[in-house]
Order: sequence, then C-alpha cells, then structure tokens
Amino acid sequence: MSSLTHLPAPAKLNLFLHVTGRRSDGYHLLQSVFILIDWADQLHIEDRADGIIRRHDLGPALPPEDLCIKAARLLQAESGTSHGCDISIDKLVPWGAGLGGGSSDAATVLMALNKLWHLNWPGSKLEQLAIRLGADVPFFLRGRPAWVEGVGEIITPLTLPADTQNTPLAVLKPPVSVPTAAIFSSPALKRDTKSAIVADFLAAPKRFGNNDLQAPAELYSHEVGQALGIMQNRFGNSRMTGSGSAVFSWVEPGPLGQTIQSFSPADVGLDNSAWVGRLCRGLVQHPLLDWLAV
Repeated sequence: MSSLTHLPAPAKLNLFLHVTGRRSDGYHLLQSVFILIDWADQLHIEDRADGIIRRHDLGPALPPEDLCIKAARLLQAESGTSHGCDISIDKLVPWGAGLGGGSSDAATVLMALNKLWHLNWPGSKLEQLAIRLGADVPFFLRGRPAWVEGVGEIITPLTLPADTQNTPLAVLKPPVSVPTAAIFSSPALKRDTKSAIVADFLAAPKRFGNNDLQAPAELYSHEVGQALGIMQNRFGNSRMTGSGSAVFSWVEPGPLGQTIQSFSPADVGLDNSAWVGRLCRGLVQHPLLDWLAV
C-alpha cells in the first residue's frame, strides 16, 4: 500500500453549546452534543520513504502549518517511523464556520497514516496525540455522536433518537469567518449556564438548550444574525454551530410528508458566490472508524 485516496473528513455540528464555567487557567468549561454530518473535505495521502511531509492544496490555500501537517509530524515523531507523506486536500468544508473542518482533517490524517505507515495503533493511543492537537480532534477520532464536556476532552457516545438522526439539516455559512478567540474573550459571553444531563437533551433533542457563543458572534458580525433570521423564516428554527459563523436548521417534512432534496444560498435569495450552504444528513459514525482497532 503506497497511497490512500478520497478519504472523507466530515464536518460536525453542535446541536447545543453551553458554557458552564471557567477554569483558573482561563479555559472555558462546556457542555455540548456533537454530531457528524455528510459535508466533508476529501484527502489523498501518499506514502514517502524519505521522511518528508508535504501538503498540497487542491482548493483554497491553507496556512503553512495547519493541523494536518502538525498531526502528521506528531505521529511521525511519536511512532519513530522513517516514512513521510504527501497530503493533498480538497477543501470543501468552509473554514471559520464552527464546522470543525481543520480538526476533522487532522483526525483523518491520523487514521490514514496509522494505516499507511502500518503502525496499527488503537484509537485510544491515537487519541493521546489528538488531545495535543486541539479540543475537537478527539471527537472526530471517536467518530460517533457524543455528549461532550469539560474543555472538550470528556466524550460520551450518544445514540440519537431515530427521528432526530434521520431529520435532514440545512446549513448556511455567511461570508464572514468568526475567530474563536474573539468570541471566547467577548464580554457578551454568558459563562454560567446551569449544567444539564443527557436525559434533559434526549427529552427534546431538536429544541434543547442554546448556543451560548451565538450572542457574541452576532455582535461580532451582523451577517451571523442575518443568517439566523433567514433560516428561521425559511425553516421555523435556526441555531449557530460552534463559535460560528455557520448556522443550521432542522428540515421537517411538509404536511404531506414531503421534504426538500437540496438546499443552497440561492434558495433563500442569497449570492452563491459569497454564501455557502447545503442540505446535510447526520452520520451514525465516521466513515473511517472501522480502521481503528478497539
């Protein structure tokens, strides 16, 4: 095996996101439910015998030291392998959207290189590296819907009700990209939401809670509020994911049981060249999860 191609790196949505406190080191304590959706970047990874690690951007240019490069170098160093790789990325998930695209790319790199370099590490061992790369990377390695707490390191698998799992989601990203640091440092951020339990969420999974980062994001950019209003008017519900700027809506069937088959910014009167959107489905598990040993 010298290459692995068309590797999916699926995006995520936060069905709710509460900030329940703040640690003495400044990190915020969170509660959230993460789900994977079928909007994904595509990665192509080729083995190199010379130890060099390189990235090739097939779409928008990424920062030189992105999480994919960091993930590959970290796994190379910790495993002691002499191999390197060429990583080609077709970036389809918008960045600065709260969709976790960079973290998902890093997780896919770890899973793929574990296989390509014949390391055969279990997921639990890869997860120790994932924690060092970023708070969301371990979730993508776990690869299933999850109740997430702490600073993102406490991950409990969660089975969604069938009706929730099977309901499509329309996702819309405005032109603005929201920096996470600006949101968490905002004086408008609510940091004392009461802790919840899984049963609270499961009683009303499509309506439960809020995204506490939404209000600061709306203050940061009026386009976030514009997106929320547009989706609320179109689908009767809307919520921001992560620290923004993307928002999502549950797409419920019509009176006769019919539902839409696609979604784009043009459907709600927006410019397709500036806004990005699509109709998504939740994933029961990451497409590459079976690669990891238990």
